[in-house]
Amino acid sequence: MTKNITSVALALCMTLPLVGCLSSTAPRYAIDKHTYQAQGKNERIHFIVLHYTVGNNERSSKTLTTGNVSAHYLILNNDDDKIYNLVPDHERAWHAGAGGFAGRTVLNDTSIGIEIVNDGIAPQYRDALKNGALDYHPAEHYVEFNEIQIKKVAQLVQDLAKKYHIASTNIIGHSDMAPSRKIDPGAKFPWQRLYNEYGIGAWYDEFDKQFFMNQDEFAAATIPDIKQAFRDYGYQINDSNEWDKASRNVIYAFQLHFRPQQPTGVMDLETYAILKALNKKYGG
Repeated sequence: MTKNITSVALALCMTLPLVGCLSSTAPRYAIDKHTYQAQGKNERIHFIVLHYTVGNNERSSKTLTTGNVSAHYLILNNDDDKIYNLVPDHERAWHAGAGGFAGRTVLNDTSIGIEIVNDGIAPQYRDALKNGALDYHPAEHYVEFNEIQIKKVAQLVQDLAKKYHIASTNIIGHSDMAPSRKIDPGAKFPWQRLYNEYGIGAWYDEFDKQFFMNQDEFAAATIPDIKQAFRDYGYQINDSNEWDKASRNVIYAFQLHFRPQQPTGVMDLETYAILKALNKKYGG
C-alpha cells in the first residue's frame, strides 16, 4: 500500500509542472472593440433622481457610506468646492426604492441618484400632520437650499444629462417617482430656476398654461381623463374613479415640482393647466 501511495504522489509531482507549463503557454486573444459595433443598445442611465438627506453633513455622509442606502453623488451644505462621488456612475446605488416613472420601475437600475444635505421639513413642523389638521406640508414648512448647493447641482446635472443623453422630463425628484412614500427634494428645491438659468429639467410655457386655464374645460374633464394626463407625462397613478389618498399623493408630488408655492394635494384648475401645458410641450 505504501508503495502504491508513493507511486501516485510521484506521478502527481511529475504531472503538475506540465499543467502549469500548458497554462502559461496558452494563447491570449485580443478583445477587439472597434471592428464591429452593435446598434441595438442604449445607455444604462435614463434618469437623474434628486433627493434631500434630512440630516447634517456628518450624519448624511455616514448614512450614505456605511448603511444600506447610497447615492452616486453627495452635495454638502458648506462651501468646500467639492461634489462627492460615492458610487461610480456605471454601478447601481441604492437610493430610489420602490416606485416608477415614464413606464419604468426599479429606478435604481436605470438612474443616477444625487443627495443634497438639507433638513427637508423644518424641525418645528415635523409633527404638523400628526393631529390630522393637515394632509400635506405647505411650502413654508420646507427648508431652503443654500446658493452653493444650487450651483453644484446645476453643474453636476448639466454634465450628467449631457454625458448620458438624459431627457429633460427624466430629471426628477424622489417624490415624482415615489409619491406615496417620499416628498423630497421638497417645495424649496428650485426647479424653475434651474430650468430658466441652466436649461436643466422640464418646465411649462406660461402662454400654454394660460391657454389651458379654462374653467369650463376643467369642469368637463373626468377623473380618468386627468389621471391619464398624469400618466402621459410619466407619473404612476391608479385608475380609480376618485381622488383617493394615493391619487392625491401624486397631485401633491406634481405640485411640489411644478407649483411649489402652493402644494395642496387638491386637483384644481391651475394644476390641471400646468399638466396640460407640460404634455403639450413635451409630447405626453
